Amino acid sequence: MTFIDIVLRRPSYGWQDESGNLVKPSPGQLFKEFFKRLNIVHDKRNWLSFMSWAKVLCMVPFLALFIFKFFSWPLLLAAFVYSMFVMGTHGTIWHHRYCTHRAYKFRNGFWQFVTQNLTVSMIPEEIYVVSHHVHHAKSDQPGDPYNAQGGFLYCFLADVNHQPIASNLDEGQYGRVKTLMKHTGVQANTYQQYLTWGSYQHPARAIFAWIANWAFWYGVFFLAGGHALACTLFGAAGFWAVGVRTFNYEGHGKGENRQRDGVDYNDKDQSINQLWPGIVAGEWHNNHHLFPRSARSGFKPHQVDLAWYYIKFMSMLGAVSSYQDSKRDFYERYERPHRAARSNQLP
Repeated sequence: MTFIDIVLRRPSYGWQDESGNLVKPSPGQLFKEFFKRLNIVHDKRNWLSFMSWAKVLCMVPFLALFIFKFFSWPLLLAAFVYSMFVMGTHGTIWHHRYCTHRAYKFRNGFWQFVTQNLTVSMIPEEIYVVSHHVHHAKSDQPGDPYNAQGGFLYCFLADVNHQPIASNLDEGQYGRVKTLMKHTGVQANTYQQYLTWGSYQHPARAIFAWIANWAFWYGVFFLAGGHALACTLFGAAGFWAVGVRTFNYEGHGKGENRQRDGVDYNDKDQSINQLWPGIVAGEWHNNHHLFPRSARSGFKPHQVDLAWYYIKFMSMLGAVSSYQDSKRDFYERYERPHRAARSNQLP
C-alpha cells in the first residue's frame, strides 16, 4: 500500500469491504468509534482529538452567556460576521490554502505567525492538513476521510474517527508526515515522542498555544467591548467550529452528483461550487479541486473570494513573497472552451 493508504488511523469498521466498496457504518458504529477515540484514559494518544472537541465544549458557556445575559441585535450581528466571514475566511487562508496546499509563501515567520493567529484558535493544524492530502488523493472514494457518500455523521465526526494520523508509522513514514507539516510552523515531535503521543505535535506545546491564543483574543475583545463582546465572539467561534464540520458533506453534494454544467468543471469527484461558502469563506469547492494549489479559487467575476483578497493584500504589503493564481488557466482550459462549445450549439 502507498503512504496515502496508511497515513491515517484506520477506523475499526475499515474504509472498504472485500469488494472494494465504501464501508457505510451505522450511526451506532460511528458514535461508538467517536467516544472510543476521545477516551484519553484508555489511550493517551487520543489527546489531540479530545483537545479539539474540548475547545468546542469550552465555548458553550460563552455562547450561553451571550444568549441569556448579553444578547442584543448588534451583538448578534457581530457574532454572525465573526463566525461566518472572519472564522470562515481564516480557515481558508490558513488551514486550507497555506498549511495544506502551500498556495502562497510568507516573507518571514512573523507574518506566518500573525496569519496563524488572526482568529480564536479552534482546529489543530495536524488534524486538518494530513487528512486533507488524503481527501484530495481519494476524493469520494473509499479511504477519503470525509467521504460524503458515507452520510452526514461520517463527515461530521470525521475529525475524530477518520482524520488523525496513524499511531504505528515507521520512522520513514513519520518523516513524510513531518515533510507535509514542516512549513506550517507547528513544531514536530521526535519519532520517540510521536510513538508516545501518537501525534506530530506535543500536547504541552499545543495546550500552551491554545491558552496563549485565547488569552490574547479575549483581552482584545474585552478592551473593545467588555465581557459582552468577548463572550459573543468566543461563542461565535465555537458555533463556527461545529458548522465547519458539516462542510465537506455539503461541498460534495451530500453524497450525490449535483454538479451543474458550466458551473462545476471538475468531474473527477462530486465537489460542487456553492454560493454561500464561496461568499463567506472563498470556498468555491469545485474550482478548488480543479486547481488545489491556487491561492485564488473565486475565478469568475461573481465568485467573491475574501481569502484571496487577504493573500493579495499581504503580497502588496510584502508579507507574502509569492503565490499561485490559476485564474488564467481556468479560463483557457475550461470557461472559454465551454462558452465556445455552447455558441456552436446555438441554431
